Amino acid sequence: MQPPAESPTGSVPSAPVSGRWSAAWVLLALLATLTVPFLLKPKEADSASRYDRRLVIISPHNERVRHEFGRAFTDAWKARTGETVYLDWRIPGGSSEVTLFLKSEFAGAFQYHWERQRQQAWTHDIATGFADPRTEANAASPQRSAAGLARRDFLDSSVGVGIDLLFGGGSYDFQQLADAGYLVAGDAARDSGLAAVMARHPDWFSDAAIPESVSGEPFRDRDNRWSGVVLATFGMVYNRDVLARLGIAQPPDQWSDLTDPRLRGQIALADPTKSGSVAKAFELIIQQQMHEAVADDHGANTEAALERGWNAGLKLIQRISANARYFTDSAAKIPLEVTRGDAAAGMAIDSYGRASAEFVRQPDGQSRVGFVAPRGGTSVSVDPIALLRGAPDPELATAFIEFVLSPRGQKLWAYRAGTPEGPIEQALRRLPVRRDFYTAANRPFMSDPDEQPYVQAESFVYEPGWTGPLFGAIRFLVRVMCVDTHAEQRQAWRAIIDHGMPTEALAAFHDLSGLGRAETLARVATVLRAKDKVAEVQLARELVTVFRERYQRAYQLAVGHGVTP
Repeated sequence: MQPPAESPTGSVPSAPVSGRWSAAWVLLALLATLTVPFLLKPKEADSASRYDRRLVIISPHNERVRHEFGRAFTDAWKARTGETVYLDWRIPGGSSEVTLFLKSEFAGAFQYHWERQRQQAWTHDIATGFADPRTEANAASPQRSAAGLARRDFLDSSVGVGIDLLFGGGSYDFQQLADAGYLVAGDAARDSGLAAVMARHPDWFSDAAIPESVSGEPFRDRDNRWSGVVLATFGMVYNRDVLARLGIAQPPDQWSDLTDPRLRGQIALADPTKSGSVAKAFELIIQQQMHEAVADDHGANTEAALERGWNAGLKLIQRISANARYFTDSAAKIPLEVTRGDAAAGMAIDSYGRASAEFVRQPDGQSRVGFVAPRGGTSVSVDPIALLRGAPDPELATAFIEFVLSPRGQKLWAYRAGTPEGPIEQALRRLPVRRDFYTAANRPFMSDPDEQPYVQAESFVYEPGWTGPLFGAIRFLVRVMCVDTHAEQRQAWRAIIDHGMPTEALAAFHDLSGLGRAETLARVATVLRAKDKVAEVQLARELVTVFRERYQRAYQLAVGHGVTP
């Protein structure tokens, strides 16, 4: 900030006065730096100075979930022990940002442990190998490398990052973090972690309550390092008013409805490399097309059918993307855009869609916002919870896990606001993970009493072998063929629509040469698994160039359609 050019009297100040002005501004800036954080400190921090224990939770959950579960748990703990608990929420962003944050923090923490306590040199092999489940860590193996020794040391250690729990996200990210060693089962003998909760309540972890898997989707880790606490389905959030304005009488009920040319510039999407939930939705689109291809083939040639389904799914994603306004950096922004009327529809996880519909619901029960999970187009998966390695207060963390999985905690997800044991301020409109929750006694209090998620799960079987090894590659492909090339893609799509959907232009638009399922697994997935950032960037640049050229070719063919040379 520059000092004023003139003194209050209008004369130019002398050098000493100018120096005093500079000193004053520096002092004011310093005071602002020191005081503004205190002025902006949230109200809940006032209780932080009067707590008996603190629980640190990292989470992508929204403020409503954090508030309702925080209030209910701290009240329950106070009644049980007399202690005041301060919940210290860490919110770095969506599930992808949470995952990246934890990887970075654990790398730094283990490096400190390795260099300072073990007095060992930190090398590239150790940095990339200590959290890699493929690293040989068998203590009896004479072939163990330095990375193997580091891996064994990390898994035997209590290295932590000052955080107790990971609460919320997708099962894929949780499994990746668990296999890396960041998530732990705890110790039933020491009464900590999910292992202790399972020992106390074995009936909770059965097919009658929380099965190990449902229709191909894992509901809890086989090694007890994480468990789902609430269900998640994927679908479409839509604005009835905007659809009517566009002349669309029926809301979407299948993924393919988002490709309607009338929706050009009206779809809200998020970058799947920054949103785990959106990445999952894209995977499900591909899986649905694979299921249909296999069914049409009657099992004659499954591999060929999977290839056709893969290509059909990617083409469907291309058209949905071409209708998109742009890609946001967070899945939470999709329903906000739809609710405001800035978009007609978007892909969303059920919690965001239902919460948006609830937020604008009128006194007569009507809402301009709706949500639908396409039947046969989405699996039923879970949002999990897990104890982090080196948790500062594993006892309190275990109590929180137990509370969320208990009948009392499960009611918070689904009950209407103001009902006994339900949320206080606003319904969360989530579907509890426990199968034994869906009873005649609970349904009268539920926001969505007609939902039967375990019945819905039967309409779609997730096949992990079909796309599981390609999950990261799907994220990568959507980025290079849709996100980074969106301007060219939209231009081509508009020209194709305006010129009557010419066949040759559509063929160029959907040219996926070199990116079949087998080819993607062999090349793209291999590069991503190697974790070589240089090779990854080079591949991204190459494919972005390829798709830009293909979209420009499609545009030229569309514009030139019917024109005699």
